[in-house]
This record gives sequence, structure tokens and C-alpha cells, in this order.
Amino acid sequence: MNTFSNFCRPGKARGLAFIETVVLATCVWCALAMPAPVHAQDDVEIIEADDIQSILNDEPEPQTDAVAKPSGIDLLSLITRGGGFMIPIGIMSLLVVALAVERTLSLRTSKVMPRDLEADLRSLANPIDRFNPSIAMKVCDENPSPAASVITTMLLRTGQPLADIERAATDAIEREADRYASPIRWLTLAAAATPLMGLLGTVWGMIVAFHESTTLTAERSRSEQLSEGIYTALVTTLAGLAVAIPAAILALYLENRLAKLFHRLEEFCFDLAPGLSRFSGRQRLDLEGKLHPMEFGTVPPPAVPVAGDSSPMPPPVAAVGTGADQRGNDQHGGAKVS
Repeated sequence: MNTFSNFCRPGKARGLAFIETVVLATCVWCALAMPAPVHAQDDVEIIEADDIQSILNDEPEPQTDAVAKPSGIDLLSLITRGGGFMIPIGIMSLLVVALAVERTLSLRTSKVMPRDLEADLRSLANPIDRFNPSIAMKVCDENPSPAASVITTMLLRTGQPLADIERAATDAIEREADRYASPIRWLTLAAAATPLMGLLGTVWGMIVAFHESTTLTAERSRSEQLSEGIYTALVTTLAGLAVAIPAAILALYLENRLAKLFHRLEEFCFDLAPGLSRFSGRQRLDLEGKLHPMEFGTVPPPAVPVAGDSSPMPPPVAAVGTGADQRGNDQHGGAKVS
């Protein structure tokens, strides 16, 4: 009743009543338009104790953004990154392997001084005063070897003084040893030259690395560029040392083996030489292994030298008159017969 009466009031009172009515209607409309409030308890998920334990027992998943570990050094990649300087080093390595195998097989005792040759000649020289150079020549022909060549040279000096025979044997041994030592010198050369090849490749790689560091792009740093260049440059030095060290060891081993074998051969020849001293000035040996007597008063013909034999020949001896000439001188009272 009072509200209706107030509403019916003219003027200002009627305006206030109208505003109150509009505000009340707006509040009612807003309350109806807003969604119902969401209760938090409806969305909460209940976690049981078994689920918590399973989460604790699970291993952590690997992190995909972790920094990758550096990979190992691959030998093939190192060789390929060495560049053109690896080619001569590779050739020297093949040369070292080939020479080492060939010299090891050649410097065997059975090749230099066969056992059959040594056994047969020792049996001929027992006792030494019955040594037969003809049979010894046949034994050397049946067992071709450096020892047989040296002993043949010595036998062809039969009829000459013992000093000349021993000197001829020594010269022949030096020639054979030098022939067998020639390939070993290539191993010594490889041991000396291969590290220098590797060092040359390293110096060149360093020059290239520092040169490229002066023209860097925005993506790479100077330290990264230099480290990669130095890493590549040192490959050739590693390869050179890897070839030179075995070559030096093999060269020294083969030289010692060569000296030991030919020293043994020299001792064996000096053991046989006294067996030829009884033929000095009396008999000589030809190329066919036959003994021929030397005529009294004639100069013993020198033995045919073996290829490469540079031993000095004995000086000629003045011939002495024969028995017939001596008798003629006696008959004429020592006068010279015209």
C-alpha cells in the first residue's frame, strides 16, 4: 500500500521508484544468466597408495636434451682425414712389411748355410790332413747357397799359400754379406724418412688450420676451427711414427742376424782352410773339381776368379832351370850354351 502510494507520487519520488525497480530487475537477470558454481570436490581425483608406490618405483625417463657423449676415435676416419700425405706413408708401410718378410725368410740358417753342406764338409775335414777338395767341390755344387759360393772360391785357390786362401774366403764373405744387407738398408731408410713425412704433413695441416681460422663464418668459433685443424694435422705424425718404429726395430734385428750368420760362416771357412795347405805348390784344382799336379819350377796358375772377386793375385815366381838345362851346363863346364 505504501509502495503503491509512493509510486503514485508525482515528480522526484516517482523517478526514484522507477530506478529501484530497474536495478532490481537487472540483479535478477544477472543471477539467472550466471552458470552454477563448480564444486571443487567433484573434480578432485583420489590417488590411492598403490599408485603412489608405482610412481616412486618407476625409473626416470631419459632426458632428450642431454649433452651427447663424444664418440671414440675411428682408425679408418683418421686415415682418410690425413689427406694426401698419407699416400707416401702408406707406400712406405707396404715396403717395410714386404722387406721384413723377405729378409726374415732369406736370412735363415738353412738358406745361408745348409745343414747338409756343413755336415758333409765337416766329415771330409775329419781328420783335416785328409781333406779332399775335389769331393768338397761336388758337395758345394749339390747345395747351392752363400756358404757354398764362399767355399767354392776358397777351393779354387788350392795350391796357393794358406794366407791367400784365407784372404780370398774373407773377401767372398764380405761380398755375400753386402749383397744380403742391401735390402736391409731400405728398412733403415724407411725408419729415418717416414717420421719426416709425417712431420711435413703436420706442418702443412697447421698452416691450413690457421689460414682457415682467419676466414671464419658466424656459426663457428676460432677455437673450434683450430682444434679441428690441429686434430687432423697430427694424424700424419702418428702414422709416420707407427711405420718408423717397427722399421727401425726390424732393421736392427736383421742386421744382427746377418752379422751372426756370416761370422759363423767365416769361422767354418777358416776351419777348412788348413786342409788345403798340404796342396800348396803341389796341386791345383780346376773348375770341374779335378786336381792337377804342378810341375816343379813352374808358376802355379791362378785360380779362375769368381764373379766379383777382387782379391789380389800372388806375385809371379821366377822360373828355375830344368834338369836337362842343368846337365848341359855341367857338360860344358858351366859355359853358356848358345
